[in-house]
Amino acid sequence: MMKSILLRGVVLVFVILSTWQPPQADAASRLAGNASPYLAMHAEDPVDWREWNAAALAEARRHGRLLLVSVGYFACHWCHVMQRESYRDAEVARLLNGQFIPVKVDKELNAGLDATLQAFSERTRGRAGWPLNVFVTPDGQPLFAMQYAPRDEFLRIAAALAERWRKDRAGLEAAARAASAPVSQPPMPADSRAAYLARAFEEADWLRGGFGAVAKFPQAPQLMALLELHAARPDAKLAELLRLTLDRMAGRGLQDHLSGGFFRYTVDPDWQQPHFEKMLYDNAQLALIYGRAARLLGDERHAAAARRTLDFLMARMERDGAFVASLSALDAAGVEGGSYLWPAGRIEALLDAEEWRAVRALWALDSAPPFEAGFLPAPQREASAAEAGLQQSAWAKLAKARTGSQAPRDEKIVAGWNGLLLAALAESAEKTHAVAAERLYRFIRSRLWTGQALHKGVSGGQVLPGAELEDYAYAAFGVWHYALARGDEEARRFALELQRAAWRRFHRQGVFHLEARRLLAAGADAWEDGYLPAPAPVLVGLGLQSGDAGLAAMASKALARARGMPSGDPFWRASLVAILARPGASADASRSGR
Repeated sequence: MMKSILLRGVVLVFVILSTWQPPQADAASRLAGNASPYLAMHAEDPVDWREWNAAALAEARRHGRLLLVSVGYFACHWCHVMQRESYRDAEVARLLNGQFIPVKVDKELNAGLDATLQAFSERTRGRAGWPLNVFVTPDGQPLFAMQYAPRDEFLRIAAALAERWRKDRAGLEAAARAASAPVSQPPMPADSRAAYLARAFEEADWLRGGFGAVAKFPQAPQLMALLELHAARPDAKLAELLRLTLDRMAGRGLQDHLSGGFFRYTVDPDWQQPHFEKMLYDNAQLALIYGRAARLLGDERHAAAARRTLDFLMARMERDGAFVASLSALDAAGVEGGSYLWPAGRIEALLDAEEWRAVRALWALDSAPPFEAGFLPAPQREASAAEAGLQQSAWAKLAKARTGSQAPRDEKIVAGWNGLLLAALAESAEKTHAVAAERLYRFIRSRLWTGQALHKGVSGGQVLPGAELEDYAYAAFGVWHYALARGDEEARRFALELQRAAWRRFHRQGVFHLEARRLLAAGADAWEDGYLPAPAPVLVGLGLQSGDAGLAAMASKALARARGMPSGDPFWRASLVAILARPGASADASRSGR
């Protein structure tokens, strides 16, 4: 019923643009020099973008217009495509400037807002992702969501919404309220471990590893939870899935075999053809996962993948002791994957005859290039013993030749993601990683912590205010694991201080809030995993093992409430399930719930 109301009110309403075209605004003054590289790159768009804040909503109410809240990030390939096709188009700009309040959002700086809008898109459209364009009513109710769309389609939909809003504002406001109404969901199963494993095994690709049958994402929170479940109660089938997935992710096209690091995802199910952005949060989580998998499963290849990933981060993403957000999917010339792809002839020219024969077969270089800019030097199958050595020498030669061809960086430093990386660095046995961990810990302590509050990050010399629940949770997680690895009492006290600040700021009336101040009418679920672990179970898990009576009591009560709340699909409750599976956690939660 909810979807039918929304569809009748929005999706099927396609009308021609009004003949009235308002003058184009000068947008450069609003976003020029913005601390977010993503927002700054939109400063010259003809669309008159605002930042997301209370003033934008007030302006929408004052003029009686819908807002277009457009969410993306610097490294995103399709965000660049949509900017080129639509946001820099004069006709699109005239429509958006005249009929809407256009708002640009860096999802990496507004994680709570992004989570809420992504959940709305998933619920009403059946999909989510970036760029995300959500039309929002002046009272903060999401109305209609869409991801990338070609210019003409985007223009038709925006024009239809503008026309419908003029003719039937009350009807669209009712549709927005209906779309945001809570959806009935079943509670968490009594045996959450069994329910979760059943769903994970159902979603798993048992031939190629990972989850799903189309595009392949690392699904890092799922993998981390599966490792914890296997550590708590070894399971042969679970170990098989973990080994298959970890081997394929590191062995095929998801990993950059020349300079290290993992790409965001692959567009195919066999981990071969990536989109080329490299995100700090993916690589931080995967370094931690591979390191823990090596200790749990006893495979040196996993330890090597962890070391290689951390070495890559230190070489390409470290700045002033902390680590920047991402490397773009586009090279400096705007070519997708241009920093990583090779024409076959260029590869052949750099290798000797024996190396070329080996990699020509391994990398399928006799076939048509899968990308416009050429081939990715990644194996399409397992290498034989003879091929493996030749492949390694070929990679070394290509890596040397590629020196200087670097993808543009998003230079902002995000507190939470650096916290995740701190945990991975702290758990590594390598001396260079230990040194990097100490530098990062000092950066978080001295540059991101005021003594009372955590900054979101820094960018372009500017402090980024507004740290969210995930920043506190992940920073506390990293500092806690650093303290354990070092036996550092000062760091342990700081981890507890971060936890207490998070509970004070984001936990009210038994509910975790992703943002300290929410402007939308609804918020997202702090217990649901996405591409990052849900922050609520991260914070609760830390509290349970903190040794601090106050934190442990709050964590136990929150865990008891979580056991009884509506949970939906257990697959997206991996972090919560992992905590419930820890020895004594369920008993503590049961006692706290009495």
